[in-house]
Amino acid sequence: MTDIPAVDVRAEMLSGAKSLTVAAAPTKSRGVTSDLSIDEALLLHAAGWEPVDLVCGVSVVSVPMGVWNWGQGEITSAAAGHNAAVREASAELRNECVKVQGHGVVGVRVDVEVHPHHIDVELTGTAVRPVNQGAHPAVPASPFISDLSARDFTLLAGAGWMPVGLAFGASFVYAPRRSAGDTMRQKTQNIELTNFTEAMYAARESAMERMQQSALDVHGQGVVEVKVTEGPMHFARHAVGFTAWGTAVRLVADAHQFVQPQVILPLDDKIVAFEAQSLRGA
Repeated sequence: MTDIPAVDVRAEMLSGAKSLTVAAAPTKSRGVTSDLSIDEALLLHAAGWEPVDLVCGVSVVSVPMGVWNWGQGEITSAAAGHNAAVREASAELRNECVKVQGHGVVGVRVDVEVHPHHIDVELTGTAVRPVNQGAHPAVPASPFISDLSARDFTLLAGAGWMPVGLAFGASFVYAPRRSAGDTMRQKTQNIELTNFTEAMYAARESAMERMQQSALDVHGQGVVEVKVTEGPMHFARHAVGFTAWGTAVRLVADAHQFVQPQVILPLDDKIVAFEAQSLRGA
């Protein structure tokens, strides 16, 4: 019978804890974690890029108490908290991308929750890098962040453009109070609530300006795939919010390259437009 050597459990646990603090570069023997679909991963490889790892950035920023009470104009502290949360989450996402030797993050999912006393932001995406490391030996100090899908990313790169960062902007504005007389008169009428309309326009204008400024801060020449959310806050019906975010892009080629469109016919269409027997003319 062979003697089983004793295992130093304390040394094993210490070795495991130390390994968690070291960001090892991905190797051929290391599996790739990605939220990309199969066709997106294959398309990414065909364009000369490869997925590296799934990365995440999270930030929770507090909102001072009482800011959602009745007031006038913009709720500046809430807007500043939202923008700071997205900015910090983006920085964490870039740091995670650098740790896994990625050149950028694609397919970023933006999850923002606005609560009365804090704002939560979570960014999750797939870190990618060029397959030919000889042409791109150094990992950029500030990898790009994009909420474009891998398919849209390859189309953008093929046209000579590249994403540079996530552009974002938010604004929260108080809706002016209505007098008691106006409230009673408008209760039985189909009439525009101008106080909410004006607040929405004001919030939209500020949010869009901040999104454009954030794109300029990362040296972007435009913003694509812009998404917006708008409407009254569920916990403060007298305040309206408007948020906007998208991917800032920049032309890296000498000139824009026109991409030739390709027609793709899906073979898994569940809707039957006609019966094949009808082609026989019977």
